[in-house]
Amino acid sequence: MCQHEIPCPPADAPDHDAARLVAFHPEQGWGLLCNGVVVFEDAGELLPDGRSVPAQRTPLDLPAGRPGRDAAVPVLAGAT
Repeated sequence: MCQHEIPCPPADAPDHDAARLVAFHPEQGWGLLCNGVVVFEDAGELLPDGRSVPAQRTPLDLPAGRPGRDAAVPVLAGAT
């Protein structure tokens, strides 16, 4: 599947997530790697054979605030 000069790791390799990103849809929260693995923003994965890999993040890995809601909003000088 991979056409790169140095081939990307296959989907069944332990380092399969080191493959190059060939499609990225941040608005939908996913990307497609060269080896056919779909990666999701929560760190979950969908392998080409249909198996899923659950997200491996712990609560400490997640951001503290949600931008636009919990983040501090700067106040402009002179604004009322």
